[in-house]
Amino acid sequence: MRDKEFIEAFRDGQEGFGLNGTYYPTVMFLTGIDVGRSGGLLRGFTEWLVVRRGECISLYWHQLVLLDLFPDMKLQGWKDPGHLTPDQHRQAVEHLFSLVLEFLGVRNNPRVLGLMYTRYEALYAHIEG
Repeated sequence: MRDKEFIEAFRDGQEGFGLNGTYYPTVMFLTGIDVGRSGGLLRGFTEWLVVRRGECISLYWHQLVLLDLFPDMKLQGWKDPGHLTPDQHRQAVEHLFSLVLEFLGVRNNPRVLGLMYTRYEALYAHIEG
């Protein structure tokens, strides 16, 4: 199964993976899949989110997805299920899958991926002087 098809199947059948639609467990399951694939599934996802945001930020993708959807959210305690309302959990999980699927289109296109990394490096070049 290709990555896109796997993510779509995961998105559409989370209950079959023992998940209940809350953000943190979904993120951890996806992280486990990524680790099991030696980081190959989401390699570049954090950098892509930083480039989308257009600013240097030292957060991992778990938090960047939340900030992309809820820009004013305080991230302290974000892993606690009570940090988000049930509707926010649903939105966050939907947004996560939407972003991952969009990213896979970038990751699978060497030219576009190279441009993304060039933009990422340019963002940080301003800091390093």
